[in-house]
Amino acid sequence: MNAASAEPQVTGGVWDALVVGAGMSGLVAAYRLQQAGLRVRVLDAGSEPGGVIGSVQREGCLFERGPNSAMDTTPLIGELVQELGLAPQLRWASAASEKRYVVRGGKLIPLPMSPGAFFSTPLFSLGAKAGLMLEPFKAPSDPALEESIAAFVRRRLGHEFLDYAIDPFVSGIYAGNPEQISVKAAFPKLHALEQRWGSLIKGQFLGAAERKRAKETAKNTAKSFSFEHGMQTLPNALAKAVGGVSYQTRATALARDAQGVFTVQTERLGRAETCQARSVILAVAADAAAALVRPHAADAAAAMDAIEYAPVATVASAYNTADIAHPLDGFGCLLPGKEKRRVLGVLFSSSMFDGRAPQGVSLLTTFMGGRRSPELPAMAQDEIAALAHAEHGILLGARAAPRWQVVTRWPRAIPQYVIGHLGRVARADAAEQALPGLRLCGSWKGGVSVGDCLRNGHDVGVATAQWLKAQAA
Repeated sequence: MNAASAEPQVTGGVWDALVVGAGMSGLVAAYRLQQAGLRVRVLDAGSEPGGVIGSVQREGCLFERGPNSAMDTTPLIGELVQELGLAPQLRWASAASEKRYVVRGGKLIPLPMSPGAFFSTPLFSLGAKAGLMLEPFKAPSDPALEESIAAFVRRRLGHEFLDYAIDPFVSGIYAGNPEQISVKAAFPKLHALEQRWGSLIKGQFLGAAERKRAKETAKNTAKSFSFEHGMQTLPNALAKAVGGVSYQTRATALARDAQGVFTVQTERLGRAETCQARSVILAVAADAAAALVRPHAADAAAAMDAIEYAPVATVASAYNTADIAHPLDGFGCLLPGKEKRRVLGVLFSSSMFDGRAPQGVSLLTTFMGGRRSPELPAMAQDEIAALAHAEHGILLGARAAPRWQVVTRWPRAIPQYVIGHLGRVARADAAEQALPGLRLCGSWKGGVSVGDCLRNGHDVGVATAQWLKAQAA
């Protein structure tokens, strides 16, 4: 997990841009600024790049503390991988991982991936399947209405698809409650399909040409990828390309003078420091950004403070393969809330990518907590590990204790795009008008996936570079 850590230097005392936050969004923004020939410094309160991304080696296994993979949904990903020279290290998910399980009635049932599989699957009842045929004839909602994803799916597809398709999917992405998550904010393309085509099914087929022209791949068909040495490879390479990141450096205050120069006060290893720049990008959690902009844009700060985060615990578990009854022949399994289990999902990590565990060892990554069980990540680590093992026994037939387990707790893991989120983001963006040269980005706006953060960082970096060059003209 080590990364380049050399302190960046600049002559003249004023940087072109300061980026606060060395997660994916901040690093990509800094990289785009650096590629535009601008002088950039990145500050991060942690000890290494990547934010929630973290790859760890243990006893021949490679596990992730955060995202286990990313999806190739935009050509920006391939471009960045090529520019950073990472193509030889890129690893695509195995063919076996195309199978994804959902639990119903305590049994792991493959999610149907074709029309034939859909009509034969026991995951949905005959009535639910027949009801799906009516979807193209249902009128779209008022475009001004903000619905939860639960209300949207019940209206268009019925309660069974909500319970056994969308609910586990929402838990897998947001660790959230579908009754609270806004379809407009969290799934804008799904909302747009209904508004554009009047039907999700029609839009899936008729909108294919538009997606092709936009060179975008739908998330349900995009390939998953990682790297030979794990997801940490990408932020490490970005930090190195930018020229280093100032770690263990927490931004404590932000000011802008009459000449438009920003001053950021920081604390590093107990020592107060200041740095100046013509622009500042806040690529940190919403509450951390709020603390910095509050003296200048109180309402924007209040909006950011109102953005909630779900807590999540991850458990990496290594078992002797012979001690697990299930063949682990897929990506993993998701648990609908209806099943009343105490985990959100289990990834079959050693089946997803080759080389993640030695021969005869199976590696699982288990997620728990979220809005469904927010109390679980606060439990003692040994209790969390024991709970994960107990669920592995029930769901996967684990017959013996694991060789080892590692627990990682994220008290504020994933921002919740609940009803009203887009309004809060619009209010937060007013801080950029109050402080020209300031930009906000991060997983709390524009999407929570690795690909979303990469795209948002790219867009903010490019826009900031253009703004800086226009100011200098």
